[in-house]
Amino acid sequence: MKIIYEDRDVLVVFKEAGLASETKKPLEKDLVSMLRTFLAGRDGRAGGLFLIHRIDQPVDGLVLFARNKKAAAALSARLSGGKMEKIYRARVTGKIPAEEGTLEDWLLKDARSNRSRIVPAGTPGAKRAVLTYKKESEDTLRIRLETGRHHQIRVQLSGAGMPIAGDVRYGGTAGAGRGIFLTAAELSFEHPADERRMHFSVPEELRRF
Repeated sequence: MKIIYEDRDVLVVFKEAGLASETKKPLEKDLVSMLRTFLAGRDGRAGGLFLIHRIDQPVDGLVLFARNKKAAAALSARLSGGKMEKIYRARVTGKIPAEEGTLEDWLLKDARSNRSRIVPAGTPGAKRAVLTYKKESEDTLRIRLETGRHHQIRVQLSGAGMPIAGDVRYGGTAGAGRGIFLTAAELSFEHPADERRMHFSVPEELRRF
């Protein structure tokens, strides 16, 4: 865990791969509890802390928190209204079919197995999922999410013949160490207090690939 930016309304934190954003499992560490402990030790109290969005446990990258209820409401509205931009980087196996492209699928989540799969449009319970990608290198993509679905990037890339390296759950080859080769690399949003545009990237020294 590393704090990237902090003010009285907003907190941007880098989460390591293998650490849950938030969990109800007893004795399991998560980002929220670690951050509360850190803030309480540093400031004498944790203060307000509201998780705005999560990233999967095996994924590393940027996570956004609000420090008060007013900021949380404003940031949540931006997220649900599509006014928050999240950019990911992924190292993939398989052939990348084009320099850039769009993937559009319908995804159905199975809560029992905690997996999602691509299904025909109109399947009951399925949700539309859209992302765009650009090729950065022979095996790396820069991905922009248009929607935010359960395991969306992992499922859609696998369905397109480009499973993420290390993501054995969705057809990727086994990797060394914790996590998969997927990073929440950039985050952009309007500040809840004065609406100035904020942009953050994972620092070079924290990048795994």
